[in-house]
Amino acid sequence: MIKVAILGYGTVGSGVFQIIKENSNIVNEKSGEEIDIKYVLDLREFPGDPCEDVLVHDYDVILNDPEVEVVIEVMGGLHPAYEFVKSALEAGKSVATSNKELVAKYGAELIDIAISHNRNFLFEAAVGGGIPIIRPINMHITADRIQEIAGIMNGTTNYILTKMEKEGADFDITLKQAQDLGYAERNPEADIEGFDAVRKIAILTSLATEKTVDFEEIYTEGISKITSDDFKYAKAMDMTIKLIACSKMDGKRVTAFVAPMLLKEGHPLYPIQDVTNGIMVRGNMVGDIAFIGSGAGKLPTASAVVSDVVDCIRHLNTSTTIQWKAEKQELEDFSFSKKKFFVRTKAGKDKVRDVFKDVEFVDAGIDGEIGFVTSVMSESDFKAKAGTLGVISRIRLDD
Repeated sequence: MIKVAILGYGTVGSGVFQIIKENSNIVNEKSGEEIDIKYVLDLREFPGDPCEDVLVHDYDVILNDPEVEVVIEVMGGLHPAYEFVKSALEAGKSVATSNKELVAKYGAELIDIAISHNRNFLFEAAVGGGIPIIRPINMHITADRIQEIAGIMNGTTNYILTKMEKEGADFDITLKQAQDLGYAERNPEADIEGFDAVRKIAILTSLATEKTVDFEEIYTEGISKITSDDFKYAKAMDMTIKLIACSKMDGKRVTAFVAPMLLKEGHPLYPIQDVTNGIMVRGNMVGDIAFIGSGAGKLPTASAVVSDVVDCIRHLNTSTTIQWKAEKQELEDFSFSKKKFFVRTKAGKDKVRDVFKDVEFVDAGIDGEIGFVTSVMSESDFKAKAGTLGVISRIRLDD
């Protein structure tokens, strides 16, 4: 029998508890051992809840119990999660987590500690919720040089953009609907400004390059400035708007960004709607692989966590190799990145042609402004030209 402890009894933590209990036959068979939840750590009380008999409020009870082999961190946030996870690994316990903030900030360090103690630090649920993506990159695409990772990695923003497109609603109204349904937090900044997605692409890029990518150095732009008029133009072009997290690896050159993008009909991520996530990985041998599924939610995320718990138990005294070093991965200056841009402006067509030369105009029937698509140009060139024109908004096109 293997004893485990769950740190945090919120949405994901209660889901992990539920899956281990209700699917015990399946989980135990897959792990080869009977899994027993010895502790649940939380500051709160849960009278009448199934966790009540194993609830503790002092982390040291778990840390100092040699029977606990696997710690499941689903508290979220950096502190005290980092201190708890680090001490658990140093005490010879494996850790499974869904905490993207923790992994993005301290992933390389915690992996190194786990390896030095012949234990594991696993984090499948930190990116994509229930979508398996960490394990495929780490274990299944190992014969390839990964050239690109791109995806819709935040269900909240995808839900908002889908509703705006379908209903013609403005951003603020749709955000309120998402909050009422529980898809968006009361403070939605992490989602709508791209901070959630940027941590996820940083993790995936770190795994792909085997070095540490600093998420704070990745260009990040959210969806709060997208309007219903933008979707009118998108419709006129047979396109849609998605928040895309992307990194490209070309030899030693690595670029990364998070931003709204216009996608053509036929693009693999074009039909991904509502809270669903989709992630594409391009290998130099295998080509394009797509991973699509529930990117968030209690049970999908908890399912990914429990899969890591099973993996920890299968490799109880052996560290499964994750190639992620503390050495920093330098990123290319985003100003050099080249794309086409869709632009809305009140300037006349002659002025647009004078500034941007070769453009394609788009008519969405909106009075007092025009839309156009530029030729391929760098971010810095676009910024310089746009500064002389007067721009209402601009959205990049997927290339």
